[in-house]
Amino acid sequence: MEIYPVHWPQFYTATILEWKPLLKPAKYKDVIIQSLQHLTATRKITLYAFVIMDNHLHMIWQAIGDKTPKQLQHSFMKFTAQQIKFDLVENHPLVLDKFRVNAKDRTYQFWERNPLGIELYSHDVFMQKLEYIHWNPVKAGLCKLPEEYYYSSAKFYHTGIDEFNMLTHC
Repeated sequence: MEIYPVHWPQFYTATILEWKPLLKPAKYKDVIIQSLQHLTATRKITLYAFVIMDNHLHMIWQAIGDKTPKQLQHSFMKFTAQQIKFDLVENHPLVLDKFRVNAKDRTYQFWERNPLGIELYSHDVFMQKLEYIHWNPVKAGLCKLPEEYYYSSAKFYHTGIDEFNMLTHC
């Protein structure tokens, strides 16, 4: 009898509000990395792949334990938004103002609502999403080969070296 996971691996995409290039500075990409490192170190997720672009990110991750993928998404997005906001308040108030919204529950919004999360039930779809993630920076003209783009797991799959200390090979 086959045992199925409580939560399947998930292809996850989150986009910055109105596709603004908020994540262009490395320090904001590093906020994402630090959050993912924490989630893997505390065994809340298994992270198989990621790419962080200037205005969105893609990942293949899997919830571990009693947290649902939705709960982890919410926690991840809230934490990263708060950390970026703290820096913007202190260092870039004019940029912060570009994320002011007229909403009942918040003054600023960094992530678009309703990120995309698709459970990956088959190996073929998993591999198709993995390739899509890794070729994203190439298609955007940021590098010639996937493994050349720093904020991606492509180099890990190419060399076997996990510079971020958070990845699990599929």
